[in-house]
Amino acid sequence: MPELFIENNGLQSPDVLEGMKLTWERRGTPGRLDFTVLKDDALSFTEGDPVRLDADGGTLFFGFVFTKKRNKDGTIQVTALDQLRYFKNKDTLVDEGLTASALLRRLAEDFRLNLGAVADTGYVLDAVVEENQTLFDMVQGALDETLLHTGRLYVLYDDAGRLTLRDIREMRLDTLIDDAAAEDYSYESSIDAQTYNKVKLAFDNEKTGRRELFIAQDGAKMNDWGVLQYFETLRTGTGAAAKAEALLKLYNHRTRRLTVKNAFGDTRVRAGCALPVSLTLGDVVVANYMVVEKVVHTFGDGTHFMDLELIGGEFIA
Repeated sequence: MPELFIENNGLQSPDVLEGMKLTWERRGTPGRLDFTVLKDDALSFTEGDPVRLDADGGTLFFGFVFTKKRNKDGTIQVTALDQLRYFKNKDTLVDEGLTASALLRRLAEDFRLNLGAVADTGYVLDAVVEENQTLFDMVQGALDETLLHTGRLYVLYDDAGRLTLRDIREMRLDTLIDDAAAEDYSYESSIDAQTYNKVKLAFDNEKTGRRELFIAQDGAKMNDWGVLQYFETLRTGTGAAAKAEALLKLYNHRTRRLTVKNAFGDTRVRAGCALPVSLTLGDVVVANYMVVEKVVHTFGDGTHFMDLELIGGEFIA
């Protein structure tokens, strides 16, 4: 059982009931720790107090109390969120010459957030113009643009109290997901979400007074699936044709999703990690690495299981 600590005029280690849950998602969501404590005279804490969860000789989660719910039976249900909660803040930003890494460092400094290891994303973004956008949207937009131009996918997460940005290729683990590792699972392939075989980009050229169109498409896939079109209006026409081709390459495939229930827990597994999967699902054989889109770790009385949502085949942005 991991050890939970709450800081309020000193470090407290409260009695925690079974069923503590730690949830990580790959995009746009802070890390979340849900737990229930028994109230006694010695326990005192309030919203904003730091929370730390230690396991396997290190800190697994560091965040802050955001929600408390008291019950008649003398227990308190608590939700703690990590630093990424502050990425829900909105702001306006206009700048140029930034990489996604530099943008992350700037936002962390502006909002007094702690930084850890930040990968150098390299690619210099087009002019950054963000009006009343969340910090999540600003950084994700920068990472999406970097993916389109470099083919590299990065994952932003809070590593025990420090914002971290890593190349997803460096996040492979050896935790095998097979028939013996999970209580139940389901596998889904689809062309209904995030699948496009035609990309049309539009740029309104003020100098010529004309709308310029940039199209990339896969005729064979359009015959197989019908026309699944992605459309976007651009702020600039620079590199628009290359962007259309890059978007087609990114989205012109089935999406694949595997849901796993009650797998044996591994505290190293977080959203963004890639795990080896070996499963036979009827006429489909899954034998490759899949990326963890979401993981829920559940800790009980000497037990640790995890529910996983994985995407695979190709990485889905």
